[in-house]
Amino acid sequence: MLAQNVNLNGKTVLVTGAAGFIGSNLVTELMKTVGNIKIVGIDNMNDYYDVSIKEYRLKEIEKLADEKSECEWIFIKGNIADRKLIDECFEKYSFDVVVNLAAQAGVRYSITNPDVYIESNIIGFYNILEACRNHPVEHLVYASSSSVYGSNKKIPYSTDDKVDNPVSLYAATKKSNELMAHSYSKLYNIPSTGLRFFTVYGPAGRPDMAYFGFTNKLRNGENIQIFNFGNCKRDFTFVDDIVEGVKQVMQCAPEKENGEDGLPVPPYRVYNIGNNSPENLLDFVDILQQELIRAEVLPADYDFEAHKQLVPMQAGDVPVTYADTSALERDFGFKPSTSLRDGLRKFAEWYKEFYM
Repeated sequence: MLAQNVNLNGKTVLVTGAAGFIGSNLVTELMKTVGNIKIVGIDNMNDYYDVSIKEYRLKEIEKLADEKSECEWIFIKGNIADRKLIDECFEKYSFDVVVNLAAQAGVRYSITNPDVYIESNIIGFYNILEACRNHPVEHLVYASSSSVYGSNKKIPYSTDDKVDNPVSLYAATKKSNELMAHSYSKLYNIPSTGLRFFTVYGPAGRPDMAYFGFTNKLRNGENIQIFNFGNCKRDFTFVDDIVEGVKQVMQCAPEKENGEDGLPVPPYRVYNIGNNSPENLLDFVDILQQELIRAEVLPADYDFEAHKQLVPMQAGDVPVTYADTSALERDFGFKPSTSLRDGLRKFAEWYKEFYM
């Protein structure tokens, strides 16, 4: 187990992508559990998906901030690709810890809209790295993705595996983030940790994710398409487990040390955060429809089979994602534990409350 070397109490933390799915849940968790913390959130509030969900997340944070008078919450609507904005924020707030979760997400969208991935995931992350270089921080934590494993045949995916075969531009930008962070850690001694997230789901999640899209279509009486004829497996990870992993990692920055040549050894790590238990997509969808019926999002007599289509794999997708989380368990004694049914039940209950 690693010893905690970053005390978050009384610190100033930057969370980019703060209105996003993981970002908003992280802000909420930090405000609930860390004393006297100051959190600055940045998000450009783009319309890649329904902005009302992002606004809902921000309102939930603001309600909590009103209750937590010892904490400070500042939200800035802006783009991390705006170098001037990022430099001004770092100059003004002197961040102790930075968590970069802002990114253009989505594998399929990257095939038709590559420009936004270069802007947010490459230029935006470069701006964050440069700001950390010029305004040193105790720890930079950033989102990578299970997509970096691309067409790797070996499972489960380990952070020791080579990841040189991305099958989408999105995956390539995330691998680029890891390489960029490594070079900045080496050159400027910036402690950085990358986190490869595996298929995150939960309440107030991203509508472009399969479980959310399936729910919308089933509710509208439309057919859902299950890719690779149902032979896909995903390491579905509940958002609370992801956030707990991020929080623990934030408090353990890689140590700065010199190698035998007298030069800094890059204070750099990468971890998988996944369930280490891939679920067949057909089983996932079956549990989802059961929980949607239980939450009364769908009627009790809903004919699920009549609305299901098995179709071939889509470009940019991979058949299996499966995380080797042994490094996370070894260093933090932590492993995601929320069952698929419990996680989908919470999503279904939120969906009914939000939409019906």
